[in-house]
Amino acid sequence: MRKKMEDHRVRPDCVQCHRLMDPIGFALENFDAIGLWRSHDEGTAVDPATQVFDNTKIGSPVELRRWLTTSYDDQFVAVATEKLLTYALGRGVEYRDMPLVRQVARDTVKNDGRFSSIVLGVVKSRPFQMNTKVVPTGATTTTASARPTADNKGVN
Repeated sequence: MRKKMEDHRVRPDCVQCHRLMDPIGFALENFDAIGLWRSHDEGTAVDPATQVFDNTKIGSPVELRRWLTTSYDDQFVAVATEKLLTYALGRGVEYRDMPLVRQVARDTVKNDGRFSSIVLGVVKSRPFQMNTKVVPTGATTTTASARPTADNKGVN
């Protein structure tokens, strides 16, 4: 996989982004597409050693986690919070959501950066609890009646 990515990086229109992203992916290369640990990929030993954009050398997923949590902890928690909120609400995060994102991120950092703190912050938030599915205009919904009618004859 590393060879394929390095071949792709030589294109001038690709190199700017890939020099930032690829090292993070290389550090996680021991994981396959479904998250299982592997030591070989296509018959070649996996080499997770890399150097990220700030010149820090990383040799494993554990070292990647250490780098993220020591160098970019606040940013990482804020982005993870924003992405989880986006998923939970089923829509993009808007400017009015940012105070919530910042509050959940601050609370999470105070709680040792635990993912469960982000989840609880999102789940307990007003936007999540008040989130309802928008029904397009003109759409109709049907509900089962408790009383039998000619159409349902009492069968659920």
